[in-house]
Amino acid sequence: MITIIIGTNRPNSRARRVAVLYADLLKSQGADCQLLDLTDLPSDFITSALYANTGRHDGFNELFELTNNADKLVFVVPEYNGSFPGVLKAFIDGLPYPGGIRGKKAALIGVSTGVQGGILALSHLTDILMYLGTAVLPARVRLPAIDKHLGEDGKLTNPLYQQLLEEQVTQLLAF
Repeated sequence: MITIIIGTNRPNSRARRVAVLYADLLKSQGADCQLLDLTDLPSDFITSALYANTGRHDGFNELFELTNNADKLVFVVPEYNGSFPGVLKAFIDGLPYPGGIRGKKAALIGVSTGVQGGILALSHLTDILMYLGTAVLPARVRLPAIDKHLGEDGKLTNPLYQQLLEEQVTQLLAF
């Protein structure tokens, strides 16, 4: 099972559209996958599911199980203020430690309206994932100026972006 994590809790985000597109690519290759949407995080999880409360919040635990039951993870990460969204970091901090996502394999996709495609966000997230014992696929896809290349219907208008995602799917399945 592959869990695709939508790395923001912003409703109707571009990251969500890219995640759905990625899921379709995985399914077209016969892979089982599921979405973990951070918009589903309980509103009180920062005070009721982290640190001393790890494992005690049923709503948070349901999302954790989506990562726990997966062999591989895909992070679709928007760039916020030169890094990735704080809600993603808070979610990761709520996972059991040590453990949580240790030993899993991960692919990363950065989306941004700017020209760097979330490279700083992906760099920060890579460091954290590696610290936690998660192997990161070297081919990290960056999708800059995403607002110009992604329609409301979730289709990419840039053939290179589509190619990069397809190539990463192939590499992830072989990883």
